[in-house]
Formats: sequence, structure tokens, C-alpha cells
Amino acid sequence: MPFSPANLTALVQGNNFTLWHYRTADSRSTVGSAGYFGSVAGSLKPGDLMMLQTADAVALLPIRIGAQLGTGVTLDGAVGPLNTVRSVAQSFGLSQVAAAVVRTIILAPFAAGIVAGTSIPVSATVTGPVSAVVFTLRDGTGAVVPPARTIPVSNGAAATTFPAPPVGTGYRIHVEDVADPRVATFSRSFNVGPDLKLILVEADGKLLTESGNVLKQ
Repeated sequence: MPFSPANLTALVQGNNFTLWHYRTADSRSTVGSAGYFGSVAGSLKPGDLMMLQTADAVALLPIRIGAQLGTGVTLDGAVGPLNTVRSVAQSFGLSQVAAAVVRTIILAPFAAGIVAGTSIPVSATVTGPVSAVVFTLRDGTGAVVPPARTIPVSNGAAATTFPAPPVGTGYRIHVEDVADPRVATFSRSFNVGPDLKLILVEADGKLLTESGNVLKQ
């Protein structure tokens, strides 16, 4: 169908600008062809907008020089759906092999009461890949009482001896893996008492010293 002036309406006018409305049974491609609005080219100015309703679309289009319509924005269109065919073939694989490694250190028990001036034998049973351990003696505040002992592990065990510390309470033995200090353990606390140099025995109603002399009163 040719252009119909009766279907062209100015909706808004002002400041040298006009918003037009045009309805037709033609297709949008027909309306957009060169010369379609030739008969009203004098009224359609560059920069005006046209609300266009055609048989196959509703669009808002700018007017260019010579009453030619610009691309504009399609608000609705009776067009077929967009079909996209895409094929992707991709493979991705990830494998991980993990094995648990158990490392433990267990201190052997020892006497709860230690006499000053003696020695403290300590030993530990070690499981897992631990090549050496560090034994330390700690006081009641957790401070290390020198010396520390670094002992290699042999056949799953390690042992050493500490000189008894000064008389006190709350001492503990600590042992840890040289390579990983997180693998460690503490002994229970123990006390260090004074050296008992006098041992009394009773014979025939008399108290004797360690050397056998009668204790006089």
C-alpha cells in the first residue's frame, strides 16, 4: 500500500521537535524504503521521532535527512525466533591419589617423684616417617630447662636422660618431631624433691643411720 497521510499524526510538538505516529498495514521494510514519506518530506524534520506501527513491527525510529527513517529501536516484532546451533565437545579429567600418613609420638611413663641430684630417663615410641625428635624438660611455667636433646629415631623409638632439675613442682617432659613441631606430646607433670641423705632403720629398738651407727638422741 502507498503512504496514507491520514494515518500520520503529530503526537507531541515543541522546541522545534515533533513526535510522530504512523499506523499502516504495510510491512516495516516497505515503510523504510526510500521515498515512502516523500509526499510529507517537508513536515518530517531530521531529529524528529516516529512511533511506527506496521503489519509486522512496532518501532521507535529517528527521522533523517530526506524523510528517511533511521534504524531506531524495535519495541515489538512479529519475527521468527532466533535459532542458534552450537556444538561443543570438550573433555576434562582430574585424578588425585592421596594416602594418609600417620605420625605419632608416645612418651613412656616414668616416676612421678624425682629426687634432686639424680637423672630422669625418658623414652618415646614413634610411629610414621619421623627421623628425629627433640626432648625438652619444661618447668611449671612451660619454660625450657636446658639442655634440649635431639635424638634420632631408631626402630621406632628414641630415648635420652635429663639431669634432675632443682626442687620444685609442675615439671613436664615435652617431645616433638624435628621436621614438624606440630607432631608433639607432653608428659604428665611430676615433682622434684630434696635428696634424702639420711636413711633410718630400726634394730633392737634402736634407730641406725645408713652407715649402721646408732642415732643418738
